[in-house]
Amino acid sequence: MSTPTALPDRWQRWRLQLQQSTESVRQEPLRAARQIGLPLLGTLVFLLAWHFGAQQIDTSLGTFPGPLEVVEQAGNLYDEHRQGRAREAAFYERQEARIQERLAQQPDWEPVWRGYTGAPTFLDQIITSLITVLSGFLLASLIAVPLGIVIGLSTSVYAATNPMIQVFKPVSPLAWLPLVTIVVSALYATPDPMVAKSFIISMITVALCCLWPTLLNTAVGVTSVSRDLVNVSRVLRLNWFSHVRKIVLPSALPMIFTGLRLSLGIAWMVLIAAEMLAQNPGLGKFVWDEFQNGSSQSLGRIMTAVIVIGLIGFGLDRGMLALQRWLVWDKQSVQR
Repeated sequence: MSTPTALPDRWQRWRLQLQQSTESVRQEPLRAARQIGLPLLGTLVFLLAWHFGAQQIDTSLGTFPGPLEVVEQAGNLYDEHRQGRAREAAFYERQEARIQERLAQQPDWEPVWRGYTGAPTFLDQIITSLITVLSGFLLASLIAVPLGIVIGLSTSVYAATNPMIQVFKPVSPLAWLPLVTIVVSALYATPDPMVAKSFIISMITVALCCLWPTLLNTAVGVTSVSRDLVNVSRVLRLNWFSHVRKIVLPSALPMIFTGLRLSLGIAWMVLIAAEMLAQNPGLGKFVWDEFQNGSSQSLGRIMTAVIVIGLIGFGLDRGMLALQRWLVWDKQSVQR
C-alpha cells in the first residue's frame, strides 16, 4: 500500500512525463520543417539564381539554358526515346513479315535475323553508363576489399605494397585510358566478341581509378579493430578465416562502406570522362556529340545531361548508404 509521501512523487513523475510528451509534440513540426523545408528552400534559391543568372549569359549558341529549358529538353529527349522504340518495333515487325513471306515461298530457307542498328537514345545511353560503372565498381571492389584486409592484417604486406599504392593512386583516368585501350586492343582481338571492346576499356579504366579509396579505407578499418576483440579471437583460437569473418569484417564494415561510397562516386566521374574521350557509348559520348553538334538545342541538352548525371550520382550514393545501414551492425552510428 502506497504511503502518503509516495503519491506526490508519483504525481510529479507523471507531470514530468506529460511535459516531455507535450514538448516532443511541439517540436515535431519544427523538426519536419528542418528536414523538408530547408532542403526545399535551398533548392528554390538555387533554381532562382540559375534562372536569372542564365539570362545574363549569351553564347555563340544562344542564351545559356535555365531550368525551364532543361525541363523542355528532358521532355524532348523522352519523346525521342519513344520514337526510337517505335521505329525499333516497326523494324522487327517488317523483318518478321518478310521472313514469313519468304518461308511461305521457300519452306527450306534458313531465316537470317538482323538486329536493330538505330542510334541509341538518351535513356539507352543512361542504361549503358550504369551497366559500365557498376561493372567497373564491382571489379574494383572484388580486388580492393580482400587486398585491403590483407594489408591491414599484415605490416609486411603493407610495407611491400604501400609504395605502389601511393604511386598509382593519384594517376588520372586521362593517363590510364590510352594504355588500357592499347592493351585491350592487343589482348581482346576476336572477330566475334561476346562483349564490346569499348565496354571492356571503360570498365577497366573505371576499376583502375576507383579501387584506391576502398583499398585504403578497408586497410584503415582493419587496423582500427579493438584490441579487446583481437584478444577474444586469440582466446577462442580462431583460425585466420574465422578471425576475419567474425571479428575483422563486422568491425571494419563502416570504414569499408565509406571507401565504397567514395569509390562509387569516383567511378561515376571517371566513366563520364572516359566515355567522352574514348567515344564509348554512354552519357559522356552524348555530351560530346551534342557539343560537336552545335545546334540551338545543344546547350539545353548538355545541361539536361549534367543534371541527370548529378541525380544518378546522388542516387547511387543514397543506394550505397541504404545498403550500409542494412548491413552495419551498429545501427546507432551516424550515417549520412
